[in-house]
Amino acid sequence: MSENGAVEGLKQVQESIRRAASDYGRDLSSITLVAVSKTFPVEEIEPVLAAGQRVFGENYVQEAKAKWPALRERFADVELHMIGPLQSNKAREAVELFDVIHTLDRPSLAEALAKEIVRQGKRPRLLVQVNTGEEPQKGGVIPAEVDAFLEACRSKYGLEIAGLMCIPPAEDPPSPHFALLNTIARRHGLAMLSMGMSADFDAAIQLGATHVRVGSAIFGSRPKA
Repeated sequence: MSENGAVEGLKQVQESIRRAASDYGRDLSSITLVAVSKTFPVEEIEPVLAAGQRVFGENYVQEAKAKWPALRERFADVELHMIGPLQSNKAREAVELFDVIHTLDRPSLAEALAKEIVRQGKRPRLLVQVNTGEEPQKGGVIPAEVDAFLEACRSKYGLEIAGLMCIPPAEDPPSPHFALLNTIARRHGLAMLSMGMSADFDAAIQLGATHVRVGSAIFGSRPKA
């Protein structure tokens, strides 16, 4: 997508979020747009930054490390979200780079993050990824194990958990998955709900999303590998 196209896409998504907030009686300030810039180069991100967007999502530590430190020298108020699967051996760099990590989903990662948070004195907000569809190929804690995992994060690893994230199965209607995530979050008093992407963020806003992760509706189709 062209530079102007990305800015136009951003404006259209922002308007859709405003409309959804109004339709569903949500406070617009309670909904954060995470512009998913994974795979897109700096020159395609810059116009979106210039248009005022400050919250971005990346899937890979190395890609984010290559792009964002220089951008943050010019846009110091950027908030960077890790939204892809995170390997435990990347915990150090993830804590250095990211303000929010959406994909905490196993004890080894909880332990690695806890060590780095203590070592670096940085406290990124942490979300537990829930595999609401119990898909074997996908990361995330299955719903039946979320309660125990949250308790372990808090008591065993000393982590403060801010919220939950999910990616519904592509073939399922998303709303039941969003409703399930909301129910689990309410049970544990968790404020952040990261759910909804380009195709379904309207439904996610209806069901309580605080963060929607939108990439292709802003930047266009991703480059083919």
